[in-house]
Amino acid sequence: MRVAIIENMKNTPLGALGIALEEAGAEIDWFRPWSGEALPKDTSSYDALAVLGGEQSARDDDTHPYLPELARLMRHFEGEDKAVLGICLGSQILARAYEAENLLGTAHEFGWKTVCLTEEGKADPLLADVGDEFTIFEWHGDTFTLPDGATRLAANGVTPNQAFRIGRATYGTQFHFEANTAVVERWRGEFRETIERKEPGWLERYPELVAAHAAAAEAAGLAIARAWVRTIRVQAGLPQAAEA
Repeated sequence: MRVAIIENMKNTPLGALGIALEEAGAEIDWFRPWSGEALPKDTSSYDALAVLGGEQSARDDDTHPYLPELARLMRHFEGEDKAVLGICLGSQILARAYEAENLLGTAHEFGWKTVCLTEEGKADPLLADVGDEFTIFEWHGDTFTLPDGATRLAANGVTPNQAFRIGRATYGTQFHFEANTAVVERWRGEFRETIERKEPGWLERYPELVAAHAAAAEAAGLAIARAWVRTIRVQAGLPQAAEA
């Protein structure tokens, strides 16, 4: 199993997703277009594609000129029935790839929040193991309209499109299911000023918030990560990919 990971900014660890990929024996190649690295040239060397979060918007082509190409790449993977995952910014780029509208600055959420499944979400392989509602970590200000032909899987009062599916195994999650306790702790240390601006007082309340919510979010996130990895279909005779 070979998976291409697209990093849109530094300090975006895989967390629960990394655990699930390691359990499956996946080989991972990282691509960092934010630092000038090229994206994969095509889909042929990979069984799946995962696109992580970032501080930019999905429409920041002036400062991140690779974004249109990345949107096309996500669509190409889906067109070949390969598993695709977009997390936070990744989900916004996926929505863009399918000509949905990116809604900038309209959906501010930070911290552990409750997300509810739709009826379709309750039956979907990605989310069937998390219950009708679950706690998960959020960090975003943008969102998007649901792409034509997509299935809405989860929502809450701030963000109506928390998760969606296109085709068999192309998923976007606005929430950070990969953000287990270790990831959140790392972000808390590395982005203190940003967090205090976005959610004043959150850092001070952090110990009680961790105690109340982190374990449930970690369990839900790992269940989702494992479920996505199970959607990956391994190609026979996959060629060796170049190291990123």
